[in-house]
Amino acid sequence: MSHKAGYVNIIGRPNVGKSTLMNQLVGEKISIITSKAQTTRHRILGIVNGDDFQIVFSDTPGIIKDPAYKMHEVMNQFVNVALIDADLILFVVDITDKKEEEKTIERLKSTEIPVFVLINKIDLSDQQGVEQAVAHWEKELPNATVFPISAQHNANIQHLFEQILTKLPECPPYFPKDELTDKSMRFFITEIIREKILLNYQQEIPYSVQVEVDSYEESDKRIVIRASIYVARDSQKAIIIGKGGSAIKKLGMQARTDIEEFTGKKIFLELFVKVDKDWRDNEQELKRFGYEA
Repeated sequence: MSHKAGYVNIIGRPNVGKSTLMNQLVGEKISIITSKAQTTRHRILGIVNGDDFQIVFSDTPGIIKDPAYKMHEVMNQFVNVALIDADLILFVVDITDKKEEEKTIERLKSTEIPVFVLINKIDLSDQQGVEQAVAHWEKELPNATVFPISAQHNANIQHLFEQILTKLPECPPYFPKDELTDKSMRFFITEIIREKILLNYQQEIPYSVQVEVDSYEESDKRIVIRASIYVARDSQKAIIIGKGGSAIKKLGMQARTDIEEFTGKKIFLELFVKVDKDWRDNEQELKRFGYEA
């Protein structure tokens, strides 16, 4: 029996629903989801296995047009790599957002890699709007295949998955068949904590924050985790902690609940807040936090 395997890389502007799509395709929540832009910072692999196939989905950060920090430059490098090593590119666009990333579209026009344009959030439009969007993208990228979808409502996702399978080359699996992702448990814990920060704090706070697991001790019944939240300013540290520690207590409770669900074990979680003013522009710090293309 022949076996198919390939890399399917998901790209697009921030906040177009790439992470929701990734989780639907993989069948597990491995990319964090919030309504805020720039939620995904790293390239995350999600692996789907069948008897005769392996699909390695790759969720990349949103394409940042004007990088403000070295961190943004590295995030864009993740996207560049995704445009090179793919067997299939899923270019996600938002039917409600008329802005377009011209440089990316030009690269997609010239690539020999198969491209699917996924018009997401069709539940927010009507039939006429969907038809107009399909016609626009068929004209814009004539070599691509266009799919209207709603990742949040799982609309047309099964059909998309079946079409992805037709594009995979014959190849042995890249990863062991029991693996779900290339990321460690520590990585997902930092992502769960960061997701709660994105949901609980406003303005610049979520974008100034980095999370690092300092220690992870697992026994049969529970996991003891100590993690540090790095911020850029002293004033942000005070906001993260909150009056009498109320804000960080709420954050810790929400994160612990999700980590327990993710690991299936009782969690003891201790959080610390530290100031690291230039971490987003410091190459050594960025490498330490995993920002290396």
